[in-house]
Amino acid sequence: MNSERPDLSQVSPEILHYIDSLESEIARLRSAIEAGTTDQMDAFEDENPEPPEPPTTIHLMAITRKGIVKRTPRHLYTRQRRGGMGVFDMEVPANDALQTIVFADESQNLILLTSLARAFRMPVNLLTQTPVRAKGTPVTERLPLQDNEQFVAALPEQAQGYIALLCSSGYVKLLRHHIFGEHMKPGMGLLDTRHMGPLVSACWTPGNSDLFIASIQGKAIRFSEKLVPPQGGPGIRLTEGDQAVAVTSVYPDSGVFLLSEDGKGTIRTMEGFAANKAPGAGGKNAIATDKLITAFTVSDTDDIFIITQLSKIIRFKAAEIPPKDGVVQGVVCMSLRGDEIVAATPTQMIQYLF
Repeated sequence: MNSERPDLSQVSPEILHYIDSLESEIARLRSAIEAGTTDQMDAFEDENPEPPEPPTTIHLMAITRKGIVKRTPRHLYTRQRRGGMGVFDMEVPANDALQTIVFADESQNLILLTSLARAFRMPVNLLTQTPVRAKGTPVTERLPLQDNEQFVAALPEQAQGYIALLCSSGYVKLLRHHIFGEHMKPGMGLLDTRHMGPLVSACWTPGNSDLFIASIQGKAIRFSEKLVPPQGGPGIRLTEGDQAVAVTSVYPDSGVFLLSEDGKGTIRTMEGFAANKAPGAGGKNAIATDKLITAFTVSDTDDIFIITQLSKIIRFKAAEIPPKDGVVQGVVCMSLRGDEIVAATPTQMIQYLF
């Protein structure tokens, strides 16, 4: 077989990267086959990531609390097995910390939300595109923060549905998509955090689904989003020392990925988590954990991305996590060494909901 390459001088760097990774994968498989047993091949696969997806215009944005944003094409992140250690991604200043990650197409706008429940719009294509290991772009000159304010969530702009806002007290409020359109005033206030506590989470929701709210102690509640008053109201009743950390939109057949600070996670099926008749009740145990970091809706076709405080990131198939109907501690999703989880996101949540 002729293994000589054709002329690729006119091919884009992204496609060349993809070709190189495929060639490396072929060489790896050939070496594993020549080495011998299936067990040896499995062990080899566990140590080596899968090749990335074909080039895409979807980008991963990693955002720090103080407003540094890094934009990297999603296909540059290789897929590993669940439980791997990941790779270093964003170079974060010593006086800052990673806060959230989100996917958006380069043609979209991001809705950036702060702890004071203020909203900003930022075109994705205004952010400098970088490789996997690189620095981000400061955005606070365009999106100025107040004292003691930090970015806590980001969502790709949508032309339908609602954004559900969750405060640390468990208060929840829904706002129509058009509020966040091109005529939105930068830094617009969305609710009074002086009484409801800082904003901690937000998600898109279609208007006819349920909301699933989870707390740091692994408690959760599910109820119809249509039961939330127009002015907002209590979503979950919390016990002393607990606080709300995540809100996600679900259907009766959904699965919700719950992830702890120690890298363990599970997928809870909504078939095994009954909806309440009204919001504002106490939560039920959703996962056995000392500190829940996030919760979001996933499908079995999703990939899950997790990033740590030390900026290590891992990508793996959601299908590698066995769905559970009951309370469990979870399986190891990412191996940590003197590190902790800060954020995670699925690849297709918006498409799944609408």
